[in-house]
This record gives sequence, C-alpha cells and structure tokens, in this order.
Amino acid sequence: MEIKSAAFVTSMNAYAAPNPALPEIAVAGKSNVGKSSLINSLCRRKALAKTSATPGKTRLINLFLLNGEFHLVDLPGYGFAKVDKKEKLRWAEMMEGYFRQTATLRLTLHLVDIRHEPTQDDLQMNEFLRATGQPFLVVATKADKISRGARMKNLAPICRALQVQPWQVICYSSETNDGREQLLEALEKALTEPDEPDAP
Repeated sequence: MEIKSAAFVTSMNAYAAPNPALPEIAVAGKSNVGKSSLINSLCRRKALAKTSATPGKTRLINLFLLNGEFHLVDLPGYGFAKVDKKEKLRWAEMMEGYFRQTATLRLTLHLVDIRHEPTQDDLQMNEFLRATGQPFLVVATKADKISRGARMKNLAPICRALQVQPWQVICYSSETNDGREQLLEALEKALTEPDEPDAP
C-alpha cells in the first residue's frame, strides 16, 4: 500500500459514523505513546495530526481520510494521570462508544512504548479488544530510542503481558520510519480481506 493522499476530516467528542461509511482503522494507546507521530510518519505529513510534548493532547476522536478509500480514527490517549476522574471517565466512554457504534472497523492498532512494560491501562485495553472480538495489531513505538539488539529483550515482557508473539508485533519509529512498510502491508491486508461470514 502507498499513502497517496491524507486529509483531516473532523474531530468528535462522540462518535458519529462518517458519510460515506468507509472502512476504518483505529489507533489506540496511552497518552504520549506517539499516536500522532505515527500517523504523521505513516502518511508522510509533518503536521497532519497535532503532536505535543504534553501527554493527553488527543482529547477527541480525530478522523482522517486516507487515499479517499478509508478512515483512520485517532482515539483519545488513555491513562493520563494529570486529569481528574471525571475527564478520564469521559475519555473511556468516548472510546467505548466508538467501538460499540462503528460498523466498519477493520483493525485497531494498539500502540505501546517499546521501552516500558505495558501499564495496567494497556492491559485493560488489550482485554477490552479481546473481549469484544476486535481484530488488533500491537505496534511497539519509539523503536529508535533503543538499539536493534535490545528490541527482542524489550519485546519479551510486552508479548507476555499482551499475549502475543514477537513476530506479531511491529516495532515502529516515527523518527526513522522503521516499520512503516510492514505496517502499511498490515493495513492493506486488513482492508482487502473479505469480511468473515457469520457462523451458522
């Protein structure tokens, strides 16, 4: 897959199916894990998604149109400690509302920081995706922050916690674009595979 065009569509505080209702790829992860940077890297656009050194920048559901063919859905970052419980609850309800209402979601990219073991919030996100039967792909961000030789060592606790195999995880760097082609291949596969028929 090649990203030929990318455009910001809208921000929503409650999910409403876009028109047209194209296939969707969701991006989920804790605050400051690098969701916006990954989107910019993936689309080769420096400021498509707004980035910030301050965690909790994404407080709405942001919708992007890629290649005029599918929507990329940037979900609010979770686990930001410096917001009150009411705000955290609002974010959680926003995300749950999205997963409950979307009818065209093909894949969720679950971003985790390769430098750290998954947090309790990461584990809850993983459990939620599994419980709802959502197809997901674990993407270990900020891969440029550690050496290539250290990647497998750092992936081990991530894989154990999130119950995935190392070859099922994409190591990604928004700085060097390492992992970009692998991720684009995964997106293309998710978007082109036919929907599974309902079980009898």
